[in-house]
Amino acid sequence: MKISIPRNSIRNRSFLASNLRRKSIIQANLNFMNERNYTAQVQIEPAFRTDKINRDVIKAKIADIEKQRPFKNFLTDKFQRNHTYLRISLTEKCNLRCTYCMPAAGVELTSNEKLLTSEEIIRLAKLFVSQGVNKIRLTGGEPTVRKDIIELVGELGRLKPLGLETIAITSNGIALKRKLPQLVENGLNLLNISLDTLDPFKFELITRRKGLERVFETIDYAISLGLSPLKINCVVIRGVNDEEFLDFVELTRDKPLDIRFIEYMPFDGNKWNQNKMVPYQELLKMLSNKYPDVKKLMDDSHDTSKAYRVPGFTGKIGFITSMSDHFCGTCNRLRVTADGNLKVCLFGNTEVSLRDLLRNKVPEEQILKIIGMAVRNKKKQHAGMFELAATKNRPMILIDDKLTAGINNYSTRLQIPLFHPHTFNLLVNSQLKQTIHTKHRNLRFYTTKKQIKDGLSTSVANNTNSNSNSSASLSHIDNTTGSASMVNIIQKTPTFRTATARGKIIIGEKAYNLIRENNLQKGDALSVARIAGIQGAKRTSILIPLCHPLLLTCVSVEMNLLDCGNAVEIIARVECDGKTGVEMEALTAVSVAALTIFDMCKSVGKGMIIKDIRIIEKTGGKSGVWRNEDPVEDV
Repeated sequence: MKISIPRNSIRNRSFLASNLRRKSIIQANLNFMNERNYTAQVQIEPAFRTDKINRDVIKAKIADIEKQRPFKNFLTDKFQRNHTYLRISLTEKCNLRCTYCMPAAGVELTSNEKLLTSEEIIRLAKLFVSQGVNKIRLTGGEPTVRKDIIELVGELGRLKPLGLETIAITSNGIALKRKLPQLVENGLNLLNISLDTLDPFKFELITRRKGLERVFETIDYAISLGLSPLKINCVVIRGVNDEEFLDFVELTRDKPLDIRFIEYMPFDGNKWNQNKMVPYQELLKMLSNKYPDVKKLMDDSHDTSKAYRVPGFTGKIGFITSMSDHFCGTCNRLRVTADGNLKVCLFGNTEVSLRDLLRNKVPEEQILKIIGMAVRNKKKQHAGMFELAATKNRPMILIDDKLTAGINNYSTRLQIPLFHPHTFNLLVNSQLKQTIHTKHRNLRFYTTKKQIKDGLSTSVANNTNSNSNSSASLSHIDNTTGSASMVNIIQKTPTFRTATARGKIIIGEKAYNLIRENNLQKGDALSVARIAGIQGAKRTSILIPLCHPLLLTCVSVEMNLLDCGNAVEIIARVECDGKTGVEMEALTAVSVAALTIFDMCKSVGKGMIIKDIRIIEKTGGKSGVWRNEDPVEDV
């Protein structure tokens, strides 16, 4: 498009330059998309004329580009890992009792009313797909024991026009064969089958059930239906099935199988120890000795398996090395448990209840923000094998399928409290830094008008001493009756007020080391205590009789580990814009946080000491700035 303007028109030159800059911005966005293989089908048209800027066209094109991004920020963590793969557990039940998966005594199953319904599963799936998830795997327990598995896959198939590309299932194959045709018809296009032995007697020992022949039949039937590659998951345990390794490799000679050998992982009940685990390097050496010309294949960036193929063989093999060589750096997986909890890491012990959010009718926008917070706080990598062996988490059957082969006990769930409709706005805005903001005005009508002079505190207003001559009195005592009363401050002018409180809890060396290494049985004590402190500040009026309900503008709780003395220091800061101070809220936050740490550590030892809880600074109100200059003895 050629535009001519008078050479002496400074105004027209500026006008044209401005529009050229706008066009370059659009072109830069398109180039950005092309560099990342985005498929934004946007046709650039002249977005400006000499007489008028068509701003709406420019905005529409930029918005169209943003809509066609393959993933959203909600599913990108702070290490720039984009999570496009969601695993949904449909049930905690299973028709086998594998020794490495389920303790011999069994596990306590969640009651049906606490499990996700079919409608809730589809709502969550649709929500994640809208944010860029393109692969969903249905797991268990054993997903085929769920009666509506075929209908669920059909509903997931309806999400393919929205961006879902792969619908996968992991199954033990026992009850799968007769359901396979309908599952494939409804959209199933990837299948994993768990199989740890080719020996029927050993199969019965491992699974505590019969049925190996039915698994073989399912494998052959799946191949005939065109499910390729058909993946076989095999957990290798020394002294149990490690001698069958090469027999499994031979299966790939004539069958289009992708057999993945999984390193044995620990969980409570399977008596894991290092000697039972066969590291993949040992298996790879066996493979090279048998097949010297074995070739390493190119792995996809998000593959959990290191792939190899023997030349001339139809299928291939791989090694999933969670214990000896983790693949956390390229992890793109999220998990939703059968009871609706989001786990951002298989080995993490913190969960967020999406089920509760759905059932409390929380808007989807808020749910996405909470999911985003959880994803952004995903750790760079999980702990080493020995730390994992000592970490408490769910039994594997209550988390996922064979790929998770064994982790420790039940996890501590980080449930989001549902006290008030505003709670989610507060939590979302905190970005898990425990800073809370609301738009509500102050609703409190009481104050502590005068100070009690205890000889320890210094009052400062505008950087000078004030109120030094005020007579001591108790503002909550009725002077005529002597009974407790609440001070009415309806006539006072609102001001910006803050209060900062500090305290500490001495927990002892053992508990201190567990907290520092995040190995407490109940989970991440500092994170839970931090949230408890925030909730405590908001609930002060319920705990302290003469406090009125108060919607705060900001609450933050900071935790510091003190090596000297094996203690945790807690600092809480509270803000409001109103007619009264927030000292009680700050003190309550510190107190509740300290009590929470006590509760989470009491199984280690009950001799903990909570001490030195005090206000260290307050601002606002008639008295202005006040600071506690009394030095408190260190632990």
